[in-house]
Amino acid sequence: MTRPRLYISSFKCSLQILAFLLIVIIGIHLTGNIYTAAVSMNGTNKFTEQRYQEFYSLPEGDVDLLFIGSSHSYCTFNPANFPAYRGYQLGTPLQHADTSYYVLKDALKHQTPKIVVQEVYWDMLDDDFDLKQASTFFSVLDDDSIRKEYIDEVFPLAEKFKYSIPAIRYQSDYFAYRAAKINANLETAYGVAAPKENGSAGNEYYVNRGYVYCDTIMPEAEYDRTNQFKTLNGNNLKISDTQTLYLKKIKTLCDQNNILLIFVTAPIAPVSMNYIRNYHALHDQIASIADQLEVPYLDYNLIDLGLTDLNFRDDAHLNDSGVNIVDEHFNAWLNNLAA
Repeated sequence: MTRPRLYISSFKCSLQILAFLLIVIIGIHLTGNIYTAAVSMNGTNKFTEQRYQEFYSLPEGDVDLLFIGSSHSYCTFNPANFPAYRGYQLGTPLQHADTSYYVLKDALKHQTPKIVVQEVYWDMLDDDFDLKQASTFFSVLDDDSIRKEYIDEVFPLAEKFKYSIPAIRYQSDYFAYRAAKINANLETAYGVAAPKENGSAGNEYYVNRGYVYCDTIMPEAEYDRTNQFKTLNGNNLKISDTQTLYLKKIKTLCDQNNILLIFVTAPIAPVSMNYIRNYHALHDQIASIADQLEVPYLDYNLIDLGLTDLNFRDDAHLNDSGVNIVDEHFNAWLNNLAA
C-alpha cells in the first residue's frame, strides 16, 4: 500500500534535482556571458586585439623582422627602433613557447619574415601548460584550423573541459576588469584616485606595428614589499620538457622557412636581479637549449647597458625609456650579425 507514495516521493525528488541542475546551468551560462563581455574591456586585451587587427590588415611582404613571446617581448622591442627592417611585435600576455609556436605558424600564413626574435623568459618556460595565455591568443586568432590543432596537440583533457566553459575560461579577465572598474568608480565619485605607491602613474597606449607605449615608472612597493623575485632561487626552477619541445619545434619551423631564429631574455629591474639567488642556474638552462639548437642567445640580465630601476614600469618590465636603451644595443648587434 505504500509503494505509490514512494514512487511519488522519488518523482518529486527527481524533479527537484532537475530543477537544481537547470538553475546551475543557467547560472553558469549567465556568468559566462558576463565574464566573456569583460574580456574586451580589459586594457591589456584591447592592446592585443589592436596588435592582431593591424597585423592581419598588413599587405603581404610587409614584415621581415618578427618579435614573439610574452609581455617581456612587447615591453622590450619597439619595431620602430629597427629602421633597417619592417618589424612587427606579436608578443601576447604570458605567452609560453607552445603558444609562440602557433603564433609563428599563423604569422607565416600572412608574412615571410627573415628573422624571428623569440623572447625566452624562464617563468614562461617552467610549466607544461597555462590556459590563460592560450585563451588570450585564441581571442585574437582568426584561423580555426590552428586553434583546433593547438587544442588537439597541446591541451590536457582537463584544460579542454575548462576552456569549453566561459565562466572558467574568462574568470581572471573578469576580476581584473572589476578591480580596474572599482578604482575608476572611486576616482569619479570622490575626485581622488585609488591609493597608489607609484613613482609615476604614466601613460600607456597603442602606437603601431604591435608596440604599446608606456612611460610609467616602477611603484615604490615593488622595490621591496611586493617584489615578485624576493624568494626566487634559480636552483629550484626547471624548464618544462613540453616548453623545450616547442622551442625545438619553433627552430624547425624557422629552418623550414629559411628564417634566422634568435633567443633573447629581456632584462628585469636591477632591484629584482639583486634579490634572485643563483641566477646562473636560470640562464644556463636556456643557454643550453640555445646551444643544442644552434640559436644565437642574448641574456640582457647579463649585459650591462646602464639600466636603472627608473627605466622599468614594474619589477620585471621596461618602460619606453628602457626600451630605447635595449633596442639601441640590440639593433647594433642585429646589424652586425646580419652583415
